[in-house]
Amino acid sequence: MSEDDTPANWEADGPSVDAEVEALQAEVQALKEQMLRYAAEAENTKRRAEREMNDARAYAITKFARDLLGVADNFDRALAAAPAQADEGVKNFVVGVEMTAKALLGAFENNGLKKIDPPKGEEFDPHKHQAMMEQPGEDVAPGGIIHVLQPGYELLGRLVRPAMVVVAAKGGASGPPPSGGAGAYASGDDGESGGAVDTRA
Repeated sequence: MSEDDTPANWEADGPSVDAEVEALQAEVQALKEQMLRYAAEAENTKRRAEREMNDARAYAITKFARDLLGVADNFDRALAAAPAQADEGVKNFVVGVEMTAKALLGAFENNGLKKIDPPKGEEFDPHKHQAMMEQPGEDVAPGGIIHVLQPGYELLGRLVRPAMVVVAAKGGASGPPPSGGAGAYASGDDGESGGAVDTRA
């Protein structure tokens, strides 16, 4: 056995070996953390790319859908103007219009285009509704919707057109919604205007 292999020399070399082991362990830990960060960044980049691709596909039909909203509006107007009492020929015509309107709405829903037609009394939502005027609402709470003038539409959660509504006002005031402040019109996600109404006294 050489002098360098004595237990005394082992003990003397101990601290330097321990320090080197600790340094290597710290380096390994740092590399692990770096690898995890890179993996997380790669996963985030992949998800972001997939989301952007899905959005591009989903919202590519926004302009086309908006162009078709006028057709849906005309169907609604035609059905609203249909006479309650009519001969058999007119009744059959009205039924045909109703079926066509339902088919159009079905095509809308199949492609993610959802109609916004809030019921009476629903709370005004500036992200989906546009207040055209305020009226006293005896059976509707202030800020609630009294009447829908024109339904709105959203495409996969993104506003295409806000629903135009009449909103219950406080204090018995009536007329167009006030300009400025909380009553100013708000913008939808795609630049379409939605409305907010000032329901303060």
